[in-house]
Amino acid sequence: MRIVQRGLYLDELNVGDVFEHRPGRTITEADNVLFTTLSMNNQGLHLDAAWAGTQPFGKPLVNSLFTLGVMIGQSVPQLTEGTIIGQLSLSDVNFPHPMFHGDTLYTETEITEARPSKSRPGQGIVSMKHTGRNQDGVVVATASRTCLMWTKAAHEAAQQ
Repeated sequence: MRIVQRGLYLDELNVGDVFEHRPGRTITEADNVLFTTLSMNNQGLHLDAAWAGTQPFGKPLVNSLFTLGVMIGQSVPQLTEGTIIGQLSLSDVNFPHPMFHGDTLYTETEITEARPSKSRPGQGIVSMKHTGRNQDGVVVATASRTCLMWTKAAHEAAQQ
């Protein structure tokens, strides 16, 4: 038997479902420095440990956009791998608590809407809320995301 890993189709998602994505991801200083420099964000809170030590948190912060990217990325294998057509929106992004080097990010996703598209047969709109917590269970990030997804039958027909 051959099994290909994939996310879930529109018709497999139900409002209220909550997915816990594992494993977690421990964020290293190297991750933070690489992402921060690749994205051309030279904020001293991310790159200058001596200066960040004089600021309110007393140490460098993980770049919040890296936290957001990892949080969404953790959901991909379980929810959207091969079943998404495209991301439509990302909204209500919040970072209520910082991440620090050595923290581990755990993400869960709640399906908040799943409905057929009115204009695209065999496709539908799925809205979800991602919540990221650190190793102590403290919420470090939340975001709402809306995607255009395939139904199983339509996707299989499109691949033939």
